[in-house]
Amino acid sequence: MAKSAFEQGNLALEDFPFQTFDKLRYGDTDRQGHVNNAVFSTFLETGRIELLFSPLSPLVAERATFVIVKLDLNYLMEINWPGRVEIGTAVTKIGNSSVNFYQGLFQNGRCVATAETVIVQMNEQTRKSHPLTAKAKAFLMQHQLA
Repeated sequence: MAKSAFEQGNLALEDFPFQTFDKLRYGDTDRQGHVNNAVFSTFLETGRIELLFSPLSPLVAERATFVIVKLDLNYLMEINWPGRVEIGTAVTKIGNSSVNFYQGLFQNGRCVATAETVIVQMNEQTRKSHPLTAKAKAFLMQHQLA
């Protein structure tokens, strides 16, 4: 059986159900003149946060927050200033209180990094996992890879 584009790790930006961007800042660069590898995580955060905390449909339950429990980041190419980075985000799995994401970072049409991230909704008082609402699960299902 042939592997999907996701399984092969070669999705294009337009394959992601949610897309956004970040402007590259000179302060993002390091001594080698390219964007510092630590900033890649910030770009990935932009993609997740714009999806999870959309003013149109915020997903976090009352008295809860989302926390990262796993981040697997693959650096494929360097990012160069100036310009912007395009961010593709897709949901790959929805659990009781967790969500798995697959994301791609792109510059000038080239995939420069991919990441798999698991987040958990946590009750701010008990610090334990907190179930996702039915509304949140329905919204996240709309952003799953086809």
